[in-house]
Amino acid sequence: MPGTAQATDGYFLNGVGAKAKGAGGVAIAMPQDAFSIASNPASATAIEHRLDVGFEVFIPDRGSEIIGNQAGLDGVYSGNDANPFILPEFAYVRPLSDTVSVGLAVNGNGGMNTAYKTNPFASFGATGPAGVNLRQISIAPTIAVEFAEGQSLGLSPHFVVQSFEATGIQPFAANSQDPANFSNRGEDWAFGAGFRVGYLGSFGDNVRVGAFYQSEVWTTEFDRYAGLFAEQGGFNMPASWGAGVSVDATPRLTLGADFKHIEYSGVNSVGNPISSLLQGVPFGADNGPGFGWDDIDVWKVGAVYQASDKLTLRAGYGRSDNPVPQSETLLNILAPGVVRDHYTVGATHKLSEKFEITGYAMRAPRQTVNGSGSIPAPFGGGEANIRLAETAIGFSLGFGF
Repeated sequence: MPGTAQATDGYFLNGVGAKAKGAGGVAIAMPQDAFSIASNPASATAIEHRLDVGFEVFIPDRGSEIIGNQAGLDGVYSGNDANPFILPEFAYVRPLSDTVSVGLAVNGNGGMNTAYKTNPFASFGATGPAGVNLRQISIAPTIAVEFAEGQSLGLSPHFVVQSFEATGIQPFAANSQDPANFSNRGEDWAFGAGFRVGYLGSFGDNVRVGAFYQSEVWTTEFDRYAGLFAEQGGFNMPASWGAGVSVDATPRLTLGADFKHIEYSGVNSVGNPISSLLQGVPFGADNGPGFGWDDIDVWKVGAVYQASDKLTLRAGYGRSDNPVPQSETLLNILAPGVVRDHYTVGATHKLSEKFEITGYAMRAPRQTVNGSGSIPAPFGGGEANIRLAETAIGFSLGFGF
C-alpha cells in the first residue's frame, strides 16, 4: 500500500487515472483508458485490450488555528510533518467478445493524513505529535455487457483494504467508552466489500451518457480504535452515485461533465456531530461522536483535444461542496478535507501504436473553514479554524495489446 491515500472530494479521489485527472476527473461518460472502470464499470465495453500503470506525487498543505480557548490551546499549527506521498495505481481491461469485457482496477480510493509535530492538544495533556493516517485501497474486478448496440451495463464487486492510525489525542479518551483503544495504538487494518454498477450509452455518433451507483462498503472494525470510532471502531465507506455526459464537439475536441453525490452522513463515525458528547454519548458508542461531515455534491467539467496524431491535450475543473460544517472543526483539525476547487491540465504522447505516456498536474487552492461554536465549553470554548490546499502531479504508461 502507498504511504497514504489522500483525496480531494472530501476524502475521496477527484478522479482515477492520469487521463481522467488531467480532464478535471471527468470519467463517468468519457472513458479514456482502463482506469475508467473505477468510475463506471460499464466503460469496459468501450475500452480496447490494454493495461495502464501510473502513480501520483501528492503534496497536501494542511493546518489549523485555535483562538479564544480558555484551556490554553490557542496557536497556529502546521499538519505538514509528513510530505509528499506517492500513490500507485493500475488497471487492466480485456474484451472477451464483441459484447462482453472484463477488467480489474486497483487504486487508492480515499484517505486523509495529518501530522502535527507541535501538538494542538498539548495543553490538554496530549504528548508527542498528533495526527491521523487513513488509507483506503480499492480492488474492483469488473464485467460489462453491451446488451444492445451502444448500450452497456457493468458490475464491479468492490473490495476495500483500509488502515488507520491516530496519535497524540490521548486527552479525549476520557470521553470514550473504551479509553484503552483510542489513541497511539499503532496501525490497524480493516477489510470490506460492496458493489458498483454502471451504465454507458451512446446516442448518435458523438454523444455518450453514463451513470453509476456505489453501495456503502461494509467493513470490519478497527479494533485498536474501538474507543474512538462509533460502533466500536466501525468505519464503513459511504455510498455514492452520479451521472455524466460527453460530447464530441468536433472531430478533435471532446467535452465532458460529471455530477457525483457522496453520502458521508450515512456513516456514523464520519457523519455524527461532536455535540453527541454533550448529550452523554461517548466516543466508540453505537451512535457516538464522529467528524460531523455532511453529504456533498461534486461537479466536474473537462476537455480533451487531439492536437495531432501523437499528442492529446486535456484541461478540467472540479467543484465540490465542503463536508465540514463550521460547528465541527475541532475534531477536523485531524481531517481537514475542505478544499473545493480543483484545476487540472494534462497531456498524452503516443510513443508507438501500442505504447503511450500520460502526465497531469492538479492544484486545489487553499480553502479555510472558520469555526463557529466549534469548541464545546467543557474543552475551553473558542474556535478552531482549519485549512487545506493540495498540489499533485502524476504519470501513467498505457500498453495496448
